[in-house]
Amino acid sequence: MPPKEKPFLARVREALPTLHPAERRLGEFVRDFPGELASYSGSELAELAQVSKATVSRFVKRLGYESYEAARRHARTEKQTGSRLFLASATDTAGVRSAQAHVLQSMANLEASFQAISDAQIDAVAEALLGARKVWVIGFRSSHAFASYLQWQLTQVIEQIVAIPGGGQTMGEHLVSIEPRDLVVVFGLRRRVAQMDNLLKAVLRSGARLLYITDEGVPLLPGAQWHFRCHSLAPGPLFNHVAVTAVCHLLATRAIEKAGADGRARLRGIEALNEALDEL
Repeated sequence: MPPKEKPFLARVREALPTLHPAERRLGEFVRDFPGELASYSGSELAELAQVSKATVSRFVKRLGYESYEAARRHARTEKQTGSRLFLASATDTAGVRSAQAHVLQSMANLEASFQAISDAQIDAVAEALLGARKVWVIGFRSSHAFASYLQWQLTQVIEQIVAIPGGGQTMGEHLVSIEPRDLVVVFGLRRRVAQMDNLLKAVLRSGARLLYITDEGVPLLPGAQWHFRCHSLAPGPLFNHVAVTAVCHLLATRAIEKAGADGRARLRGIEALNEALDEL
């Protein structure tokens, strides 16, 4: 296996102490806004950083690239991983985007996401959730919050549901118990953990049905029964997860609706115990 290529930002950080003043100014600019190199031509970057085009050429050579285009391709590849540094723009520092800009982007994300998710798919997932022997909900990093949220909402009508892994637990301790009668919900939002591909392969090998919820940049996963891709563009350095929340809300609501009399009985029992325990 060939050695792993040194990350773009690691090259910049290592080179900074050895650079001449103009190159260092460019290096500090690229370190803070690496997405600009991924997006602009060499002359445009020179103008943004207020250096000469020759400085840009010398800078990328010092980073170990044969050309500016080679450096830009590497930066683009890392930008796709979802690093917030790569999402920040130098022009953003001049001021904040309006609330209306965020609202409009949220609406656009919702529309684009649900254009690819049909009512029939939502119904099928809800029925699979209710009919599974056990439901496993998995998420890491930013995905962990959505996994916990979906598990918390579905617990109202699904007894055998768990969000994994818990504190101090390994995935193997759970994956060994997954059966073909189960349903696994995996959140794979950027930035995904390194073991995600191996985790998905293990889930598929188990024979369980899989719902994969990701951002729009992930190719459709062969073998997954459902793959919902939520658009997450935002006017700023953070991803917009409004569509992800909406998908979770819709799945939980539809499952509660389809749970029927059994679901209502469980809900009544929960409320009665909450009152008896004086918890809420």
